[in-house]
Formats: sequence, C-alpha cells, structure tokens
Amino acid sequence: MQLTELNRECLLHIFSFLDKANRKSLSRTCRVLREVFLEPALWSLLCFSSPSDLRKDNFVLSPALRSLSICWHSSRVKVCNIEDWMKSSFQRDICNRHSNLVNSFLLQISDRSVRERAASFFSSLFCLCKTKCPNLLSVTLSGCGHLTDGYIVQILQKCTKLDTLKLENCARLTDKILEAVTIYGSSLRTLHVDFCRNISEEGLGLVRGKHPALCLSAERSATMIPDQPDKRGGLGRAMKKRLLW
Repeated sequence: MQLTELNRECLLHIFSFLDKANRKSLSRTCRVLREVFLEPALWSLLCFSSPSDLRKDNFVLSPALRSLSICWHSSRVKVCNIEDWMKSSFQRDICNRHSNLVNSFLLQISDRSVRERAASFFSSLFCLCKTKCPNLLSVTLSGCGHLTDGYIVQILQKCTKLDTLKLENCARLTDKILEAVTIYGSSLRTLHVDFCRNISEEGLGLVRGKHPALCLSAERSATMIPDQPDKRGGLGRAMKKRLLW
C-alpha cells in the first residue's frame, strides 16, 4: 500500500510526528500530502528556535493555533539588546538583518492581505489575530530584542482567551505591557517578564494590585539598569551600561 492510499486521519497522525521542515518536504511530493500539510488541526503548536526560522515557508497559521513560542538562545541576542545609540556600525548591520522578523511574523497573524498590510504598515501595524488565530492560549517570546510594546498590547487585546504570556530577555518591552495586562488580561493566569530591563517595580506593583491571583514572575527585571532615552544621560550611567556588556 502506498502512503497516499491511507485515509486522512492516518496521514494526519503520521504528519504529527514530523517537524516543520519534514512536513514541508513531504507536502511537495503530491497534491494529497499537500492538502494534509495545510490542514489547520495539524498546526495547533508552533515553536521557532530563532527569528530566522520565521522566514521559512514551512508552517501554517490557522484558527487552530493554541501555543506560539519563539525562543532565541544565541550570542547575537546580546547585540540586539544593546541600546541603539551604543551599537557600532557592525552591530547595527547584524541587527538590521533580523530586526523586523518577529514583528513581521506577528503581522502575518492579522486578517489583512499582504497588500493591505504593506499599504497601511504604520497606521494599522498592530491589527492582530481577531479571527485568524482567535484561540491562542499561550505565547512565549525569549531573546526577541527588537520586539516592542505595541505588538504585545494587541495580543492581549485581540487574543481574549490568552492564558499564558511569557516574555524573557526582550529589552525593548516596558511598563506599557503591564498596564495593558490590567486592562485586557482578564483571562491571563500566568505572566513572566524576566530579564526585561525596562520593566519597573512600579509597573509590577500595578499588576499585583489589579490582579493579585495572577502568577507573576519578573526575575531581575526591576533591578536592571533601564535604557537611556538618548545620549545625554550622565557619564556614570553610560559607563555602567558599557560595563554590563
């Protein structure tokens, strides 16, 4: 018996044991397996080990998505987390190659067409997953140094079933996401903002006061040196930054 002679349930079961790359390779062999590859039920969990994985056309975004994880553990994360004004031209060049990958991926979750997104990139940058991925329950983002508050705020606003939000080593995130948790995070049960240097104790206190039952973790975040708004900060603070890196 040939593989394509199996029923759809069996094929889906076989595909479930394969990683994204092997699913994609198998889907290129015939129309039947391509249809199995595109089955939404197959893509309830998406895990990426680096932003560059987001460039690969080997996954499907669908309403079946329940859990999303983008975790980058690399020495380049340190470069991403350096404040822009402190980066050398070489470091800026490294960051320019991937600075928009995570943000662009979140844009793919929106309901808009590629043309619409390109035309209104700034005006509707954060129209996320109202119907594309409405059942998202868990989001984990680690080492995404170029991710900014607006994307997380809109995930909280649009993904009303979100139960778990884990953010680690995302240097550009600030107290704005904590304020958004108090407004939109009614279904949230777990929140991690570990090693996010622009998170303050005041912001954490706001969340604790509004949502005392929330399982909140903020390892090192409130004790790290926050970013300077520009180069005009004191010499001592700038020197501390350089010593850290």
